[in-house]
Amino acid sequence: MKKQIVIGLIGMLASGQGFSMGLVEAYRKALAYDSTLAAAKASYTAATENIDLSQSSLRPQVSASSTASYNDNKGPFQTLPYKQLSYGITLTQPLFRADTWFQYKASESLGAAEKARYNAAQQQLILDVATAYFNVLRASDTLTTSRSVEAAIKRQYEQAKERYDVGLIAITAVYEARASYDDSRSKRIAAESQLDLARERLARLTGDYPDQVNNLRQSFPLVQPSPQTPTDWENIALTQNWQIQTATEELKAARNQLSVAKAGHYPTVDLKASASQAITRTIGTTPPGTFQLSPSSTRTDRQIALTVNVPLYLGGGIQAGVRKQRAQVDVAEQRLNTARRDVQVNTRSLFRTVNTNIESASSLKQTIVSRRSALDATRAGYDVGTRNIVDVFNAEQSYYVALRDFANARYDYVLNSLSLKQAAGTLSPQDLADLNNWLSAAAPGIEALAKENDTKESTGPSR
Repeated sequence: MKKQIVIGLIGMLASGQGFSMGLVEAYRKALAYDSTLAAAKASYTAATENIDLSQSSLRPQVSASSTASYNDNKGPFQTLPYKQLSYGITLTQPLFRADTWFQYKASESLGAAEKARYNAAQQQLILDVATAYFNVLRASDTLTTSRSVEAAIKRQYEQAKERYDVGLIAITAVYEARASYDDSRSKRIAAESQLDLARERLARLTGDYPDQVNNLRQSFPLVQPSPQTPTDWENIALTQNWQIQTATEELKAARNQLSVAKAGHYPTVDLKASASQAITRTIGTTPPGTFQLSPSSTRTDRQIALTVNVPLYLGGGIQAGVRKQRAQVDVAEQRLNTARRDVQVNTRSLFRTVNTNIESASSLKQTIVSRRSALDATRAGYDVGTRNIVDVFNAEQSYYVALRDFANARYDYVLNSLSLKQAAGTLSPQDLADLNNWLSAAAPGIEALAKENDTKESTGPSR
């Protein structure tokens, strides 16, 4: 069955009290704040009302009328002044109107297209919030890395100056240390700016500027997508992707609009029934030479008619309308083909990307261990004079970059997994709730690893 996006599920998700500044809380705020989703909802509501509007043309039309008049004839055939009151009711029932029927079917298809577009907007908001949220974490990790590198290089720079003062190293080593320190400062400043921008993008969706967002736990599992073949994901996407469903319904609407254009040649048949009554009353007495009317009269009319209208020639407008609408059907068919092809390629690519993210994260996790060992060895070599200070700087930076890249690989896995579900049409708020369980303000992130490194460095032998 096609998985519907139900906005009411958010009430259940947000009812938990443990989601303070979490991912679900950010999504709840986005639901109330995001204008794009609100516009999609309004468009869906308008399309739903248009269905009833189109259907009304197929239903009975009832109208009532009433007229009150005063008449005073001054001509040669003068009559007494009189007043007249008439009223009536008319019922019209369309019996055969092909154009109206196909217009109604087209409005149904357009309503279904807007519903699919609204569901797609909900899924896009889920992905946008998750992307903005994890980009804040990503930028925060980059800043932590930059600060740690800057602090480490600053210590190396200060130690280089001390060694130069006692004649252990040349001045060129001090210059190199200063250059590396200045470079690390510029990168830290750029990272601070990127974090501010990431927070602005999250606030653009939620309307709120959080002081911090919860970290992803180190125990978060990176598992392969299920089902485990790209073909299976592709088949799911072809039946459930909302963009494909939108294009499909728009094609149905275009074909019905073509039928509307062709119906311009068809006759229309209406049944019409009416009843009216007119009451006339004279005013005053009859003078000599005046035409005599009865003092009062009542006339009742009833009519039932079957009206048939056959269009014969309308200046070639019907044929032109058919040709135009046939071209619109071709446009809708090509858009559907494009949507299917894009979804096929995107789904298969995302499936492979998620698996690549898993392998990359596993490799980068081992890289951290290797970089840490290389850093310790480089520091030891520097202490005994076999490695220079530039080697230490490079090893420091490589270690922190490995920490950052590992964190980024996990974030990439999360976002690409959500994108894969969006392509398949199965992304829902429950996915955010499940992911939110792996987020915690107390979860150690890259900061904890960086601080661990700083502790080891500060307790190690002086250089």
